[in-house]
Amino acid sequence: MITNFEQLIQKAKMQDTIKLAVAAAQDEEVLMAVDEAYRLGIVQPILVGDAVAIGEIAGRLKIDITGFKIIDVPDFKEAARQAVSLVSSGSAQFVMKGILGTADLLKAVLDKEIGLRDKNLLSHVMVYQVPAYHKLIFLTDGGMNIAPSLEDKKQIIENAIEVCRAMGVDRPKVAALTAVEKINDKMQATVDAAKLKEMSEKGEFGSAIVDGPLSFDLAFSKEAAQHKGIDSPAAGETDVLLVPAIEVGNGIGKCMTYFANADSAGVVMGAKAPIVLVSRADTHQAKLYSIALGSVIAKEK
Repeated sequence: MITNFEQLIQKAKMQDTIKLAVAAAQDEEVLMAVDEAYRLGIVQPILVGDAVAIGEIAGRLKIDITGFKIIDVPDFKEAARQAVSLVSSGSAQFVMKGILGTADLLKAVLDKEIGLRDKNLLSHVMVYQVPAYHKLIFLTDGGMNIAPSLEDKKQIIENAIEVCRAMGVDRPKVAALTAVEKINDKMQATVDAAKLKEMSEKGEFGSAIVDGPLSFDLAFSKEAAQHKGIDSPAAGETDVLLVPAIEVGNGIGKCMTYFANADSAGVVMGAKAPIVLVSRADTHQAKLYSIALGSVIAKEK
């Protein structure tokens, strides 16, 4: 089981090098991350974007791009389409968001002609390495689905489980996050959490364990659970934190980054290939970890 990002990098390095298509690659942090992933032997990059701008940035950063394939497409929307097309045609194994907006990339991903539609809902999974916790935390969904229904949450969990299994977590423990531990008909998140737990007990998530309703303290502290008299297999051992709404996930994720000194990686799941997608404000290190994560998932697929 991979418990930190150094182990993730090592696993990605041990795999065969796979091709990564980058949409609108003309960005400093993106090029730095892609270059490092290339030098580590993780990916063979295909940069789709403004070739002149890519060359200027690479020159300024002293990045040797002679080993990269570059497709000159200055327009963001067209760059997204061509990058996604490379994956759907088999010319690349996964795709990464560059400087363009998320909506432009996802529109191409969902395109009926060249896209990467699959059976599941698209959802975002952020992976955090927090110094205060003994393993990685898979947070979902703080980036895409605004107010997921019960069926949406089921698919969001399934997507997160796929990420966990690629990382060697064979029996992930999922905490369905709520504000309280008791079912309250006026708090839909608690009702959904209880139903997801029932699904888990019926084996609908395979070997994964889904428990809830669980508050944040119980998800990550056995002592808090014991103090409240709650017996949960996820208490203090949570792998996946399922949030009830996008604001909750976004807030928790930002707190992990800015207050808990967490490193992070992010992907969108539910498509035929992983989509490396982190904030344009994230560092090249976060983007490197995300590329490594995407490569490991792509290899599993």
